[in-house]
Amino acid sequence: MGGHRTILQFVKYGLVGVMNTLITLIVIFLCKSIIGVNPMASNAIGYVAGLINSFLWNKKWVFKSDNGYVKEAIKFAVGWGICYCVQFVIVYYLSYHTAFGLKEWSIGIMVISGYGVATLVGMVAYTIANFIYNRFITFR
Repeated sequence: MGGHRTILQFVKYGLVGVMNTLITLIVIFLCKSIIGVNPMASNAIGYVAGLINSFLWNKKWVFKSDNGYVKEAIKFAVGWGICYCVQFVIVYYLSYHTAFGLKEWSIGIMVISGYGVATLVGMVAYTIANFIYNRFITFR
């Protein structure tokens, strides 16, 4: 039963991730294009909106935690930072310290770079690491 619960949590976690991406992009667009906020400030505001959204949905829907908000929010932010660093190191290493980063693949009219693939590998690593961190540390 525990494995089924973990799979269901991971699916919900993925759905929250998709929602976060949409919210982040919408907030960045609204701030930059509608309100006229500086692009870099818009980016930061969008990511903060996504992070807050992610915390709330993960706390209440994915992991169903009734523990205090402040302590879990701090753990959540720390986990985000750790997992972001993990993905950054992976992307950086694959892109700049292996021949992989120099490669390009043509798929029809699209060209996919080694950096693009490294970014996807980093995103997968981030997603898995962050799910594990939140399940066993933030919302346990």
